[in-house]
Amino acid sequence: MLFAVHCVDKPDHAAVRLENRTAHLEYAHGWDAKIVFGGPLLSGDGTGMVGSLLVLDVADRAEAEAFCAGDPYAKAGLFEAVIIRPYKIVLGTRAG
Repeated sequence: MLFAVHCVDKPDHAAVRLENRTAHLEYAHGWDAKIVFGGPLLSGDGTGMVGSLLVLDVADRAEAEAFCAGDPYAKAGLFEAVIIRPYKIVLGTRAG
């Protein structure tokens, strides 16, 4: 089942993101087989990171929540909000 994960960084937490980026990427790569796509959301001028957007292909919501809870960014208190929603691809190469 697909889940979209939208994480919103807390204001003025760019340093927290940068301090935990290597650990976050190592963690995320451990989930490569279940990440359809993912990456940072950028500021309006495209120069800073202000959140994350991922689509996970996991068994259920509990597995999506487990991914989010284990993320070093979450453990470091980076996120103001984490929104997890079931997702359906309608357009693109994986549409079905």
